[in-house]
Amino acid sequence: MTKKKILMVLTSHSELGNTGEKTGFWVEEFAAPYYAFIDAGYAVTVASPLGGQAPIDPKSELADFQTEWTSRFDQDSTAQAAVANTLVLSSIEQNDYAGVFYPGGHGPLWDLTDNTDSIELIESFLAANKAVAAVCHATAALLNVKQANGDFAIKGKMVTGFTNSEEAAVELTDIVPFLLEDELIKRGGDYKKSDDWHPYAVQDGLIISGQNPASSELTAQKLLAHISA
Repeated sequence: MTKKKILMVLTSHSELGNTGEKTGFWVEEFAAPYYAFIDAGYAVTVASPLGGQAPIDPKSELADFQTEWTSRFDQDSTAQAAVANTLVLSSIEQNDYAGVFYPGGHGPLWDLTDNTDSIELIESFLAANKAVAAVCHATAALLNVKQANGDFAIKGKMVTGFTNSEEAAVELTDIVPFLLEDELIKRGGDYKKSDDWHPYAVQDGLIISGQNPASSELTAQKLLAHISA
């Protein structure tokens, strides 16, 4: 019997606005879900808009942000190879996967918000009654996804994502292209949040979202519970 598969979609964007600093995906937000899925017996495919090496946010590799999952990733050549050789997003077929998970980091704000391949893929998952999960800044990938009737997919749905106060705390309010909390609300999302930096995730139907890096494992567990039910 073929293993069930979960798709993980990473950013390809590495420039932090016009600061000259680098960004990308946040290691914990990939590692914790990745191992949750692997340990639950799923095969994981990793894709990104451009394919190839997905950029890691260098800040996420600092000592302060290491967890048991990032340590495991650091010693796992298979997982590192998956990140170094992501598939091109346009080549992905929704039919092959039980669900999809978008890890955050600031990168997705730039390249996954308006990416037509990503939007069409998420729309196809939802149309097939499959769950879509995203954590932290990656909930930006949900912003322009539409329902069949033309409404935004998150309209009237509970959603969360990196808060305005968390963005202010990392001093990037004036650097990011938009504030995620504001945009989720503008799309009609029923925006929910917990205290800054606390684990928090919500599910409303097929849409699962987590607030911040601490929420990555919780968000993944909600996706697993949904597709295993």
